[in-house]
Amino acid sequence: MVWCEENEVEYVFGLARNPRLEAGIAEELAEAALKAKESGKPERIFKELSYRTRKSWSLERRVVAKAEHLPKGANPRFIVTSLKSETIEARELYETIYCARGEMENRIEECQLDLFADRTSAASLRANQLRLWFASLAYVLITALRRIALQGTGLAQATAGTIRLKLLKLGALVTVSVRRVKIAIASACPMKEAFIDVHRRLCLAAA
Repeated sequence: MVWCEENEVEYVFGLARNPRLEAGIAEELAEAALKAKESGKPERIFKELSYRTRKSWSLERRVVAKAEHLPKGANPRFIVTSLKSETIEARELYETIYCARGEMENRIEECQLDLFADRTSAASLRANQLRLWFASLAYVLITALRRIALQGTGLAQATAGTIRLKLLKLGALVTVSVRRVKIAIASACPMKEAFIDVHRRLCLAAA
């Protein structure tokens, strides 16, 4: 992530871990592991380092290290930045600025992979543009569905792909009469109760 601030280039980049960096947070990793064992939850500790590569960097730079321990084990991460510690402290820099970049990429990837926004192989530019519009509209609708009808359910934090496969891609018999449209979902449907609850919430929101 790079941007300009008052004619100065500011940057925050992910930094590949190596034995030297990991040795610099060995105590913090051990402390995080102990806390995780006591709490049963992931734990993280942040530390600042002044770091310089042996060949490629001309000077020392500020590195923020995340000493994290997950159920699967240690998960150290590092970022390098030109932002001073007086401007922003380590945890806020990592969680608010750096992770926000990753979250934005996750949303783009969700639209691209889960809703097939990358399927732009038509012969004309307009056709590909229309395909991209359809995928974008589908993402907006699923995001609204997640916000309005899925809060408090098991799908509240689900990706667009999970919602599409578990909630929307259902086998059902649709019967249309003069007064109503009847949807008969298979009794073995694992998400039947969630489907009914979502339908009720959407009807209330529409009213």
